[in-house]
Amino acid sequence: MGGFFENLWREQKVLLGVLAAALLLAISSLIVVDEKEQVLIVRLGDPVRVINRFRPNTDYGQTGAGLSWRIPFFEQAVRIDKRVLDVDLERQQVTSADQRRLEVDAYARYRVIDPVKMYQTAGTVDRVSEQLQPILNSALRQELGNRTFASLLTAERGQAMANIRAGLDSEAREYGAQVIDVRIKRADLPDGTPLDSAFTRMSTARQQEAATIRAQGSKNAQIIRAEASASAAKTYADSFGKDPAFYDFYRAMQSYDATFAQKGSSTSIVLSPDNEYLKQFRGK
Repeated sequence: MGGFFENLWREQKVLLGVLAAALLLAISSLIVVDEKEQVLIVRLGDPVRVINRFRPNTDYGQTGAGLSWRIPFFEQAVRIDKRVLDVDLERQQVTSADQRRLEVDAYARYRVIDPVKMYQTAGTVDRVSEQLQPILNSALRQELGNRTFASLLTAERGQAMANIRAGLDSEAREYGAQVIDVRIKRADLPDGTPLDSAFTRMSTARQQEAATIRAQGSKNAQIIRAEASASAAKTYADSFGKDPAFYDFYRAMQSYDATFAQKGSSTSIVLSPDNEYLKQFRGK
């Protein structure tokens, strides 16, 4: 058996060598494209086609992932992440419109939508992130510099993020990328005097607001009591006009109750039986 293979190799070694080289070329020409990546085929330094290009609103499995081919030695496969990527900005100080120093943590999310432009301008996805970091930093400073610290605690924060995203997206398009979202993780005052001062101002403002609310409530209460007293006086006046004798009796009963029905009182009152004050007791 060994002699057979030796004779075969001597007689057909050229053909076997050609077959082995053809097999190696066939294997090296095949590439496997993952669903989460785009592959840019570069021929002698020039991009020629994109495999599994990102297409919005396209289901997985319908964009070209799987087995593909290239010309060995002449074409290079550059793999580019197709997923949403992050640009994380380091914590930094930003001055707001009311001259408050803020410590801000922010990040942006983007996706490569034009692999050819990305390759020609940045070369790699990491380089795109490096290029977007200073742009995000500048856009963040510019936008927050036009807004007060208090506005970042309201719905205006969303509009500020939309403005930053729009500005960053415009720059990212030059690198074949699309900015999907920009968010501020935290926006705090630095520790120390600025934070203590801000806390004091906020506490004073809340106390002033509470005092204003209490004053308005007291004013409303006085108005309500005055209106009730006027309504009661009008009711009494109307009843007095209709039945003076009953009104006089009712008022006398109220006076007797206030004078004689006091519990625990040791005061003695001496009145003559024919005193005018006691006329209701006499049925007059």
